[in-house]
Amino acid sequence: MIIPPRTDRKVLWLTLLIASLGVLLLLSAILWSRTRPVEMHDLHLADGEKLKCVSYAPYHRPGQTPLELDTHIEREQIAADLAALAKITECVRLYSIGQGLDQVPELARPLGMKVLLGAWIGYEKARNARELERAIALANANTDVVRALIVGNEVLLRRERTEDEMRELIRHARANARVPVTYADVWEFWTRHDSLVAEVDFVTVHILPFWEDDPVDIELALEHVAATRRHVGEHFADKRILIGETGWPSAGRQREESQPSRVNQARYVREFVHRAHAEGWDYNLIEAIDQPWKRKLEGTVGGYWGMLEAADLAPKFPLAGPVAERDGLFGPIGGAAIGGLLALLLASTGRRTRCLRVAALTATGALGGVVAVLHWEHAHLAYRNTLEWTVLGSVGILAGLLPLVLARWNGEPIPAFAAGHLLRQPARLRSTAATLGALRAMLLFAAAVAALLLWADPRYRDFPTLLYLAPAVVFGATGWWRTSTTRRERTCAAIILIGVVARWSSEPANPQAIAWLAVGLALALPTLLVRSHQDEQR
Repeated sequence: MIIPPRTDRKVLWLTLLIASLGVLLLLSAILWSRTRPVEMHDLHLADGEKLKCVSYAPYHRPGQTPLELDTHIEREQIAADLAALAKITECVRLYSIGQGLDQVPELARPLGMKVLLGAWIGYEKARNARELERAIALANANTDVVRALIVGNEVLLRRERTEDEMRELIRHARANARVPVTYADVWEFWTRHDSLVAEVDFVTVHILPFWEDDPVDIELALEHVAATRRHVGEHFADKRILIGETGWPSAGRQREESQPSRVNQARYVREFVHRAHAEGWDYNLIEAIDQPWKRKLEGTVGGYWGMLEAADLAPKFPLAGPVAERDGLFGPIGGAAIGGLLALLLASTGRRTRCLRVAALTATGALGGVVAVLHWEHAHLAYRNTLEWTVLGSVGILAGLLPLVLARWNGEPIPAFAAGHLLRQPARLRSTAATLGALRAMLLFAAAVAALLLWADPRYRDFPTLLYLAPAVVFGATGWWRTSTTRRERTCAAIILIGVVARWSSEPANPQAIAWLAVGLALALPTLLVRSHQDEQR
């Protein structure tokens, strides 16, 4: 069904006002709730007691990544990192000994720290052999510091070596190392390849509720870990069990019921450590320090599993007392004030200064200001390289300018973004209305690409809701007004509609997916359902 466009300007401004105020109030309620301290279990460690072990990777400074083979971490940085970690843990787990990490046992010794030494095993057999020999030699030279040698991390999960190949590598290490030897993998892969248990001194399993095939809500996460730990303990009744990785991310894409957040991370760590110490579990938390480089492999969420901030090694949350998601609302309030004021000035100096119009455009400007600040905060967490800052930043600028351009609009028909069509418009329509038409076309195209990518490859992609929220409100409210569209715009709208519905249908209880669905529908439906002003004139 094609719906004819509305022609009453009062309805237009009232619709825009209600939509802008409604979304602004919803955002305000969400932001306010994120500033409220959340009570949770206090972790009062006994005098001198610390976390048993945490994963340590030193690649937390700008530009540092293990993916570049020539990366080398200086001794001074590792020493400073370990000094900070010695305050909260008695042990660190390594995943490799390259790129300067072979210095860790020596530097950990004077701090009284132990090391779970890791030998990285991957696709390259020759490199694996060199890595393993060096790891064995390093472990044997530091038996007073090295608790165990871990031969490979999730190698079977990544399908980089077979079970038989891992058996030979572990046997070789066990025959030559003077420390206990183990292998680390996700718990399901250990139980699927349980013949390896005969080759290790103890079993190292990863239990990560967030990354389960059926993601677990924070409310159920600890019970899931306990049940899995019990299952693994029964399956390998004759072996000691080390939970080699467990933790929770503080930022990034929500996976069904598993929501990354600072509050949830604090809650998980506190409750898990309390339960682990009470029940005598041996464990290693992932991870010590946020790792920005992991965003390249796992999206935003991959970079925010640390207990310490990457920039200054400051704790991300306390071990006792309530925790809030946000420290304050100064940024969003300032954005709303600036956006609303600019829109008010632009709207009140136009040709039509009726109160309803000015109020609607001021509210839209305030909303745009809040969203711009929130998007800026998200960009600092999520954007990984120059390309993303350029492309997504450009979309963000267009979306941020939209409410200000709208503030000069008087309700004229919005023409389609086609050069020939624009040239035929009267001069008075080749300004604000034409600019709105151009912005609509560009933002519809960008949103269509985003919807398509998130539909086809969703695992490590954030929902770009904030990026398109202001355009969704503007075009969702004004799209029922007199407008012209092109076939390209309708194609983009159809792609958006299909993409957001398909993405939501696979995780219907995910609030982030629901928000993306609402934004996509607001962008797509007016373009698809309203008979354009151009169509009426034919």
